Amino acid sequence: MPIAIAVTLAFGQQPAGAQGLFDMLFGGGIRHNPEGEFPPPPKPRKIRPAGEGGGGVRISSPTYNTYRADKLIRIDFKSLLPAPPSATAQDAAFVPSVTSTAFRDAVAGLSDYELFAEPDIAKALIAYYSANPDFIWVSDNAPNGRAQDAVRVLGEAASYGLTPADYSVDVPAAATSATPEERTKELVRFEMALSVRVLRYAQDAQSGRVDPNRMTGYYDFPAKPFDLEGALKTLAHTQEVRTYLESRHPQNAEYQALRVELEALEASEENEIVVDPKLLLKPGESSPELPKLLTLISRNLDDEMGGNYGDVLTRLGKSELYEPDLVPVIKAVQQRAGMKGDGVIGPRTVASLAGTSKADKIEKVEVALEELRWMPSDLGSPRVFINQPAFTASYIDNGEEKLKTRVVIGRVTNQTAFFYNQIKQVDFHPYWGVPQSIIVNEMLPRLRSDPGYLDRAGYEVTDARGKKIPSSAVDWGAYGANIPFSVRQQPSEANALGELKILFPNKHAIYMHDTPQKSFFARDMRALSHGCVRLQDPRGMAAAVLGTTVDDIAEKLKHGHSTENVTRVIPVYVAYFTAWPDMSGKVEYFDDVYDRDSKLMQALDATEAVRTPSS
Repeated sequence: MPIAIAVTLAFGQQPAGAQGLFDMLFGGGIRHNPEGEFPPPPKPRKIRPAGEGGGGVRISSPTYNTYRADKLIRIDFKSLLPAPPSATAQDAAFVPSVTSTAFRDAVAGLSDYELFAEPDIAKALIAYYSANPDFIWVSDNAPNGRAQDAVRVLGEAASYGLTPADYSVDVPAAATSATPEERTKELVRFEMALSVRVLRYAQDAQSGRVDPNRMTGYYDFPAKPFDLEGALKTLAHTQEVRTYLESRHPQNAEYQALRVELEALEASEENEIVVDPKLLLKPGESSPELPKLLTLISRNLDDEMGGNYGDVLTRLGKSELYEPDLVPVIKAVQQRAGMKGDGVIGPRTVASLAGTSKADKIEKVEVALEELRWMPSDLGSPRVFINQPAFTASYIDNGEEKLKTRVVIGRVTNQTAFFYNQIKQVDFHPYWGVPQSIIVNEMLPRLRSDPGYLDRAGYEVTDARGKKIPSSAVDWGAYGANIPFSVRQQPSEANALGELKILFPNKHAIYMHDTPQKSFFARDMRALSHGCVRLQDPRGMAAAVLGTTVDDIAEKLKHGHSTENVTRVIPVYVAYFTAWPDMSGKVEYFDDVYDRDSKLMQALDATEAVRTPSS
C-alpha cells in the first residue's frame, strides 16, 4: 500500500601525544604520531615472563554474539475454562460485543488449539481474557470492522521494513457452511490468533524485533516497556485500531523519510551495472569487476576527462588487469569525488562510480528502521546527533541543523558504542582520565621496566582513596588487568583531549572532545580513535550546547581549567546508521565501518527462524 507521506525534515599546535612525549623525554624530539589518544608505546627494555605479575593480561573490547531469539511457547488456554472472576474483578469500563456466556462457551474450542507466542505475549493474552472474557475482534458471528482494520495494518508491515509473515492471520470467511459449533471454534481461534499477532506487531513497532543489548556490549539501550495487557484493553474500547497501531511506531520525521525511501526503492529499477561494493583492487591486480567500473567512467566523460584519458579507456576499457596506464584515470576520478587520489580502488571509489545497489540500499534502510525503534519516538529538540558511519556530529534545534562538524570515531579494534544519553557539562582545558584498558594494554608494558615515566610525562597517579602518589613508587609488575590506581594527564598543549571536552555520563567512558591531531579530519575514513568522538569544531559544539557564542568559549579558554554545567535538556545520540536522511529528507548511504549491519541481519534472521513455525 502506498505510504502517501510528504516528508520534509523539520529536523596549530604540533601534536605531541604520548608517543611524542616518549620521544621528547627519551630522545628523538617531538614527532607526529597518527594513532589514537594514547599510541602504543615502544617495546619495553625488559619483559617479564607471561605468568609473572599478570604480564600478558589484557583488557578486551566487547565482542559480537551469535544472536539467539527467545523461543516461542505454546499458549495454555486451560486457565480460561474455569468459572470466570467476579464482576468486581473485571474492568468496569469494558463493554462486551457479545454476552460473556457466549465467549466462555466458545473457549472450549481452544482446548486442543496449538497457538505459539513469545512468553510475555502468551502471559498477557491469558491475563487479559481471564479478566475480560469476551471477544474483541468478533461481532455477530463474524470478524468485525475492528478486526478488518487490524488485519489491513498487519498486511502493510513491509512498508515499515517489517516482515508481513510475522503477523499473518487466517481470516474466517463471511459466509460458511460450517455447523454452529465449528463456526464458533473457528471464530474463537481467530480471536486469539489476531490478538497474538497484534501484540507482536505493536511490540515490534515500539521496541524493534531484536534486543540490541544481547547482540554486543557495544550496544547500550534502555528497555522500552510496553503494557501488552493494556494494549488489548485499549483495542477493545476503540474503533481507531489503525491509529493506535500506527502510533506504536517512532513518530519522527527521520523514520517517515526512511519509509518513503523504502517505498521508492521497492518501485525502482535495479542498477544496470552492479559492482561488488567490497571490491579492493590495487595496481597490478586483476578483477572481473574492473571492466564494469571502466564502463561507468567512460559513460560519464566530460571534455577534460575525455581529452586526458579517452584513449586509455578505449584501449583498456575491457581489461580485468589493473594496468599502470589506468592508475591516473582512477586517481582523477577519486579526486573529483572529493577523495584522496591514491589509485587504490576500494568501497568508496566503487560507491562514487556505481552507487549502492538497490538490494544493498533496501537492506540499509530496513536496518535503519529497526535501529530507530530502539531509540525514543521523539528524538528531542535541541539534540546532538552523531552518526558514526558518516563521521559527522550535528547540533539540531527546532528542525534546523545549526552546526555540522566532522568527527573521528573509534578504530575497528576500539569501536565507539551505539547509545544515547544527555549532555551534562563542558570541561575547559580538561584532564584526561586514562581508561583502564589503555593503562593495562598500552602503558603497563612500559611501566614494568620504567615505573617513573608517567611522572616525567605529565601524568598524575592516584590510589583508591584519591591520594596522589609518584608513579615511580608503584610496583607495576605486581598487577595484571586489575590495577587499583587511576591515571590522568594534566591540561597542556599535548593533552590528548585538546582544549575542551563535552561530557554525557555513560558506562562506556565516551565523550566528545578536541584533539591536537587536526590532520585526521582531512581523511575520508576517520575511524582512528580509542573510542571517544573527536570534533573538528569543538568550540562550535561547546557554544551550541551551552547556548552561547564561540567568542564566549574562546574567552573561557583563556582562564585555564574550569567546568560549566549544561542547564538545558539536550539528548545526545552516539548513533550508527548506514542510511540516514539529511534535513531535507534525502536519504544518504554510508560504508558500514564496523560491519554492524550484517550482525543485525543475523539477529533478524534468527528471530525470523524462531517465528516461522508459529501458527
